[in-house]
Amino acid sequence: MKNPRTGLPTDPHPVVVNPADGKPVDLGPLVPVLFGFAAFQQLRAASELQLFEYLTLNGPSTCDQVAAGLRLPPKSARKLLLGTTSLGLTEHEEGRYAPSPMLRDAIDGGVWPLIRNIIDFQHRLSYLPAMEYAESLRTGKNEGLKHLPGSGGDLYSRLEQALDLENLFFRGMNSWSELSNPVLLHQVDYAGVRDLLDVGGGDAVNAIALARAHPHLRITVFDLEGATEVARDNVAAAGLEDRISVVAGDMFGDPLPDGFDLVLFAHQFVIWSPEQNRALLKRAHEALRPGGRVAVFNAFADDDGCGPLYTALDNVYFATLPAEESTIYRWSEHEDWLTAAGFADITRVRSDGWTPHGVIEGRKPDA
Repeated sequence: MKNPRTGLPTDPHPVVVNPADGKPVDLGPLVPVLFGFAAFQQLRAASELQLFEYLTLNGPSTCDQVAAGLRLPPKSARKLLLGTTSLGLTEHEEGRYAPSPMLRDAIDGGVWPLIRNIIDFQHRLSYLPAMEYAESLRTGKNEGLKHLPGSGGDLYSRLEQALDLENLFFRGMNSWSELSNPVLLHQVDYAGVRDLLDVGGGDAVNAIALARAHPHLRITVFDLEGATEVARDNVAAAGLEDRISVVAGDMFGDPLPDGFDLVLFAHQFVIWSPEQNRALLKRAHEALRPGGRVAVFNAFADDDGCGPLYTALDNVYFATLPAEESTIYRWSEHEDWLTAAGFADITRVRSDGWTPHGVIEGRKPDA
């Protein structure tokens, strides 16, 4: 039986009959997976057409009002609103549509512009490369690079040859950082930290956030020359040149600045191989003062390899684009690397938020 308004089955778990034994098979849970690409396009269309902004500004609206307000044919507005309402992005009552409570909270809290940046990132950078996921698993290589312009064996060298995509990448990464870094800003103890080294700190987004949240910190951003040029501009624009310094160098080839209380690797260990991550931790151990700490901040997979869902889906991006070895590792793997590098008192700090980001710390024993 179908809903006369939507034309969809009223049973949320439709079944088919197995021809082999005549028993019913519930395929309902397969629907959001089978049509996952379409679900994203419903969200992207709503974002691009500014549906949620219109409904927030104008209040609950009819389909015809949405069509007129967004300058869409009426049939297009019906399709869009059917999609967003079925996905829980809008709600419908007495013939009028409004943003769902989740979207209202995101808009009122200033989070929606960050989500829009991420939607653009996924659409323009991740979507086509994701088609190569099976091939990337088959070969063990980031096969999605073939969909990006330029040459080079990793995402970052390709982005340097396409400035519009590079700008999009930084906007997306900055938005991810703002959504995920509360665990880094507010759940890590910085009381005994004065000098912090941000290795691979990119455009200084985390360094600036840390400096604002903890006025006693002095931070050094260490990254390749191209990234440090952007970092210097951002630090100057933030008025933090007296507390954040920027040093150019290769984290694998050049000596790390030393004498620090805390060495931070933010969103780095998802890029490199286990061998490279162990090497970076050993270099951090050498750069730290006795009793200093290292902190690794990124998304983590559960130790049992069964989730979380966010990590499992995000790994499609890591398999197809950044670098050949990119993946999201388990908490326990980080613990093994920290132990091998000579760190003690290893601690997991799990995020209180909705993403699986966290921080894992280790301490360099006193001399």
